[in-house]
Amino acid sequence: MSDTGPVSSGSISKETRLWRPGTTFTLESGIDVPDVQVAFRTWGRLASDGGNAVLVCHALTGSADADAWWTGLFGPGKALDPDRDFIVCSNVLAGCYGTSGPIQPHPEDGQPWGSRFPVVTVRDMVRLQAALLDHLGVGELQLVLGPSLGGMQVLEWAASYPERVKAMAPIGVSGRHSAWCIAIGETQRRAIMLDPAWCDGRYAPDRPPRHGLAVARMMAMVSYRSWENFDSRFARKRQDWDNQFAVSSYLNYQGEKLYRRFDANTYVRLTQAMDSHDLARGRKEYAELLAALNMPALIVSVDSDVLYPPREQEELAELLPAARYRLLHTPAGHDGFLIETDALSDMILEFRGIGLDQAFTD
Repeated sequence: MSDTGPVSSGSISKETRLWRPGTTFTLESGIDVPDVQVAFRTWGRLASDGGNAVLVCHALTGSADADAWWTGLFGPGKALDPDRDFIVCSNVLAGCYGTSGPIQPHPEDGQPWGSRFPVVTVRDMVRLQAALLDHLGVGELQLVLGPSLGGMQVLEWAASYPERVKAMAPIGVSGRHSAWCIAIGETQRRAIMLDPAWCDGRYAPDRPPRHGLAVARMMAMVSYRSWENFDSRFARKRQDWDNQFAVSSYLNYQGEKLYRRFDANTYVRLTQAMDSHDLARGRKEYAELLAALNMPALIVSVDSDVLYPPREQEELAELLPAARYRLLHTPAGHDGFLIETDALSDMILEFRGIGLDQAFTD
């Protein structure tokens, strides 16, 4: 196996490291991914007793650069302090920021895997993360936290490795993907697959299905925000130079922004993985499974979230025996966890009992 030094490849940051175990990784489906690699970053130093490890899990289009997309949670006095914590974040399996996925070369022909990259599950992602942590010498995790797809990984960590997870904080997520979310993901994938450049997922690097991916992102942005957010920010305003509705311009910008940094096949595989998310799948009854997860849990809702509405997190808090529920107030919608980071950091600090005068209470 090998653990390379910092790498720079496209949008991968110079601080990102690659771990190549030199083995084949077998998915839940039984399909093998040969020569698997994981892109990851760490902050801080692992304590001699290994008791300060924290795992951050990223959302759908995120990367291992947690200090870039969750800046407000990092630093002295914040929820994630490298002077106190040994923080790890890795790009998920099937991602496009360094970990094995559709943009990586296929071992047989050296061309990108593309749609040939197999369907993965959140459990596959977590098992590969667990192997990485073994490599880094991390046994116990004092906290596992993450939003959205990251929150699915958090819950799966608790279900798959309860002996390693001392506390968890899933944010803006459910314990199983709803029909609402599956429907939204399916329409986004359909937009990608109807792009003329798609060709069953095999497309030239210089001719990706940009329009389809852009439309998928535009659909997603509508579910990531809220009626109040769009109305207060855009209302029926038009731009002076082209008379386009301001909200239309915003969505087009977001679509273009994503296709310049993300891969369409990756988007398809990751949304499919999200659809597979069900903690009880192949295990116990849902309520029984959650009742057995007795580690402290901070369950955070975004009050304006239309994608994963608070009722889903309330259910988690009711069924998890050691859960505490907090509501993040913001008109920003689902993406509020990326915006109201000061308030979120305070919630996590309170949960961890760090730098507070009072204990965490209901």
